[in-house]
Amino acid sequence: MLTDIWPFHFELDTIAIAGASLWSLALYLAFNPLSQWVIEQLNRWFNFAERSLYTSQSEFEKTRKGRESQNAFYASVFSIVPFLIVGALVHWGVEISLGPSWGISTGILAAIGSGIYELGRRDGSSSD
Repeated sequence: MLTDIWPFHFELDTIAIAGASLWSLALYLAFNPLSQWVIEQLNRWFNFAERSLYTSQSEFEKTRKGRESQNAFYASVFSIVPFLIVGALVHWGVEISLGPSWGISTGILAAIGSGIYELGRRDGSSSD
């Protein structure tokens, strides 16, 4: 196992990881406009930060399309981080208030509910 390689012992709480992941998925789906806004802001920031690395305009324009696509991918991947943090806090709050057995079950219910909500929201917006 991978933990046998290290000279020290560390333990991962798999229940907390699963619960935080479920809650972050539920929050990501429930607050889809917010997640899209976070993606746009990160994409703008990545493009701005990368522009400062180039000294000439012609060199910048040569590979612009590929770099902007790469930055959009990175922005969509990194947009998960705030939801993971808030999901971990929500999971921790549920475990503190209701007990340790409720964290994952309420996370599953929240993920299913927000998934159904998102499907209905998309269906409603496409029929307009």
